[in-house]
Formats: sequence, C-alpha cells, structure tokens
Amino acid sequence: MAQIGFIGLGNMGGPMATNLVNAGFAVTVFDLSADALERLQAAGAKVAATAADAVKQADIVISMLPADKHVLGLYFGEQGILDSIPAGALVVDSSTISAESARELAAGITAAGRRFIDAPVSGGVGGAKAGTLTFICGGEPADIEEARPVLEKMGKNVFTAGGHGAGQVAKICNNMLLAVLMAGTSEALQLGRAHGLDPKVLSDIMLQSSGRNWTLEVYNPCPRVMPSVPSSNDYNGGFLVDLMLKDLGLAAKTAANTNSATPMGQLATELFRQHSEAGWGSKDFSSIFQSFEPQGK
Repeated sequence: MAQIGFIGLGNMGGPMATNLVNAGFAVTVFDLSADALERLQAAGAKVAATAADAVKQADIVISMLPADKHVLGLYFGEQGILDSIPAGALVVDSSTISAESARELAAGITAAGRRFIDAPVSGGVGGAKAGTLTFICGGEPADIEEARPVLEKMGKNVFTAGGHGAGQVAKICNNMLLAVLMAGTSEALQLGRAHGLDPKVLSDIMLQSSGRNWTLEVYNPCPRVMPSVPSSNDYNGGFLVDLMLKDLGLAAKTAANTNSATPMGQLATELFRQHSEAGWGSKDFSSIFQSFEPQGK
C-alpha cells in the first residue's frame, strides 16, 4: 500500500488524512498546528518534525493549504519540500488555488522529475469527515488513475476535468455558483420568514419545488432548521466567509482572463465582501443569511 505524506491538517485536511489512516494507509503528516498533529497522531498517523520530513519516503504527497502563496511556498520556497520528495513520486494538491498557480506547480514539479495533479475538492467539512468529497482533477489521466484508490478513501466522486489547471477552473466555477446559491437561498428564506412563514416549512416546500438546490438539501443557512450544520452551531465549523471570498476572487480573475461575463458572481463577491467587513469573516459562509435580516428588526 502506498506511503503517503500529508501536509495541511486544517478543517478539511485533518479529516481527510484521518480517513486515509483509517483506510490502512501509512500516513506521515505535518502541520504548523501542534493540536492538529496531536489529533492525527492519536488517530494513528506518524508525525513529522518538518514538512520535508513528511515526504521523504512518500509515494504520494498530498497538500491541503489555504491559498496560492502557501502552496507555492511549500514546494518552491526557501524551505520548499520539492527536493525532499522521492523521484517519480506523485504530488496531489487539493488546495483551491488559481489555475495559473496549478500550472506553475505542474511545470516545476514535473521538470524536477516528479508528477503532479491538481485535485481540489467539493463537499465541505461535513464531506471531509464523512469521506464523501468530490475530487475535481486536472493532469495526466494515468496519474489521476494512480491517485484514484487513495482519493476514493476520502471521497465518493473522482472527476477528470482535463489537463493541469483544469481541476482548479472547474472548482472555481462550482464555488462561484455555490456562493450565488447560498446568497439566493438566504434571501428567499429571510423574505418568507419576514412574512410569518416557518423557515423549516418553507425549506421543505422549496425542496419539492423548482427552487431546490444543494444549500436547501444539506446545508440550510437558517439556524435550527437543520441539525449538524454550521448555521445551527452559531455558524462555526464550516467553510469560512473569507475563504469563499478568496475563491470568488479567483473566479473573477479567471473570468477576466477570457473576458467572460459573470454578473452574478460579481454581485456575490460584493455581498460576501460586505459580510466579511461586518465582522463575519471567520464564520461559515452560510452566515450570509444574517445579511438579509429585514431592516429595523
């Protein structure tokens, strides 16, 4: 069974690495958080003292980091790990970054005699914990197929979007749509609630009607409508507003590269920016619901 080096044990990476340990893989992990390392060690992972140490024996290296600068720094920075990765090993980056950065990673990593795929994920923290993520991959088909048995222990769907960077483009399109859906669903629920409707009843009605969407099905933004989602936990434990804002920025940059029209994406970006500036940046993105509270209440 493949030796795995896993770097980045945050809200998403921690559960993903744990699922690999539970599946029987030999997993060596690294993160800047001592608490995160302790949790993975308790789950059965081997803890490395440095990121470079985590990958020295790896057949597959997986990274799950917040943004472009963190990923590029991990592989190419002064303390970069590229030279510590065994020749011929497969690097899988599951961070959500720009397609340009993914292609830069692919060029540098393959030039150094290693292989690379971009494999960002969809499904949120709940999907990471449950092992039901969707992996959206870009790279050589043979490399994606090699990674598939590992990815399938963390997710239920593995898609090949195209060549290097294609996974990131598809993920950015998905998250732009998700932001639009979350804002629209929140707006509709707040409108109904302002007119005396029970948000749970209204949610059930829309779930059986043409407004049905993922946010209503598994991630309702209204508190106490759905258990075990961030909105019923004071909007904690999910996908941060500031991370959604970062992804919307990536979508805007991607759209600008091809002069694509994204008016809904632009509006969602402004809504989430205002929401972040109002102090909600470290809460789950479904907290945008609070932005639509009727004025004067």
